Amino acid sequence: MATNGFTDKVKIKLKAGNGGDGMNSFKAYKGKPACGPDGGDGGDGGSIVFVGDKNMHDLLSFRYTAKYFAEDGARGGSNQCTGRSGEDLLIKVPCGTLIRDMDTGKVLADVFEDGEKVTILHGGRGGKGNVRFTTARRHAPDFAQKGVLTEPHMVILEMKVIADVGLVGFPNVGKSTLLSKISAAKPKIADYHFTTLSPNLGVVKYFDESFIAADIPGLIEGAAEGAGLGHDFLRHIERTRLLCHVVDISGVEGRDPLEDFKVINEELASYSEKLAALPQIVALNKCDIYGAEENIKKFKKKYGKKYEIFEIAAINGTGKEELVRALFEKLQTLPPAERIPADDFVFEEADNTQFEIFVDENNSYVVVGGLVDMLCRNVVLNNPESMNYFQRVLKLRGVFKELEKKGCTPGDTVIVGDVEFEYV
Repeated sequence: MATNGFTDKVKIKLKAGNGGDGMNSFKAYKGKPACGPDGGDGGDGGSIVFVGDKNMHDLLSFRYTAKYFAEDGARGGSNQCTGRSGEDLLIKVPCGTLIRDMDTGKVLADVFEDGEKVTILHGGRGGKGNVRFTTARRHAPDFAQKGVLTEPHMVILEMKVIADVGLVGFPNVGKSTLLSKISAAKPKIADYHFTTLSPNLGVVKYFDESFIAADIPGLIEGAAEGAGLGHDFLRHIERTRLLCHVVDISGVEGRDPLEDFKVINEELASYSEKLAALPQIVALNKCDIYGAEENIKKFKKKYGKKYEIFEIAAINGTGKEELVRALFEKLQTLPPAERIPADDFVFEEADNTQFEIFVDENNSYVVVGGLVDMLCRNVVLNNPESMNYFQRVLKLRGVFKELEKKGCTPGDTVIVGDVEFEYV
């Protein structure tokens, strides 16, 4: 989602690096052309790693770069030299960013703290060089293993602001003004609805202590169903420990302050029971405006027993010290913000034992699946030893038995990847 340059939800494509191929080579000296295999292993591919960065405040940079591919591993070298591993790709995101799998919506990770590193995709393993295939009976293997190829995946990055106190209320009730008075934050302020198009964070000092307050864009009736800007930004108060409900008690815009308070709480409850259960401290703003006094009496009569209520005038800072003290003292009684737990989900890796058989239009028996992909990477068609390995794997994995069950008889054509042969 992007509004007025602020971006808090994006889709990106990720791909870890492929593993480098193993090397197929033989030592050769002057006068001694074949002194044995010496091919080294390929390097591992780079991984995709997300890093929390407290200096980032939105996901704007991801609007211009949507693909993030880690470096591939290098091919192995002669003289048993291992190829260089691909560099991990470090992707910085704001603290409080959820990473979801796009297809399932499952939470892969919650990058919660500054400097925290979370590996989402691991690089492919490098292939083995031909020196690794020497045995007592096979002294000069003339084949090497290919590196593991990785698959791209689409993920959703979803930013959820981490703040101790969330300022909520209707548009234009004075939340941004209040934040500017109790912290060093400098939000845009003007006398029209939806001045705030993105959450503004400010550090509120209380003697030698401090806490973080967030000015959440104004909610309106129907926000939980997507009306106005509210639905898009409700996620940003899901992490807050305490709500400061700002009410325009003056009623100068022709609205009933008591009704406003009721509507906002109903919207919070519609979006999340957890939000509705958060403790609230009420700040009755614009108390210095003529006509506010009568509304203050009505409000306190109806809600005074359930909520702590403070009278303020955010424009000139009246009442801010008492409000800040109450917010700080309430926070001391509340548990810290919690990390959103990751779902039990990992990206599927190819199953190197799985295969399926079907008959094509030419009555050939075609074998497909993870087993075939693995064989295609590791078999050298013009090498007898490699082809013997190919045939042995097909037998051990039960491919020949399954072919016979499907009706394959001697003389029929069988296709396994790039290999086509007559069944015997």
